[in-house]
Amino acid sequence: MKRLPPRPALQLSLQFSDARHRALLRRHRVARWIRAALEADAQIAVRIVDAVEGRELNRTYRRKDYATNVLTFDYERTPVVVADLVLCAPVLQAEAQAAGMPLEAHYAHLLVHGTLHAQGYDHERVRDAKVMEAREGAILQALGFADPYA
Repeated sequence: MKRLPPRPALQLSLQFSDARHRALLRRHRVARWIRAALEADAQIAVRIVDAVEGRELNRTYRRKDYATNVLTFDYERTPVVVADLVLCAPVLQAEAQAAGMPLEAHYAHLLVHGTLHAQGYDHERVRDAKVMEAREGAILQALGFADPYA
């Protein structure tokens, strides 16, 4: 019998400064979405924030004066991925509504997206964006969500 390789281990901290989506973001769901994108063991903190905190973090660390959907702070990639993923609840809600997509699917997408960033994936150059988007799409489809880039 062929054995599957072990799945990467995940130590997850889930924090809510904005609790409006707490019921949707159960720990087991968030862990499942992140694990699907992991290629190595990881220690990841996910923080769900309001627009004020999201804007302040984006202004401080990216010098952009608006709240953005997800910020990835990657501190270490080997031997263990260590990162913080900050998601802004009102921005995700507005984006999902504007796109006519379920909020759960948008959270799953941005958690996968942030997890890939934490492992070194990027989308600044066209070639890199194609690789990252293909990986995201495949992961999300495996999780039962639509490919956001299709």
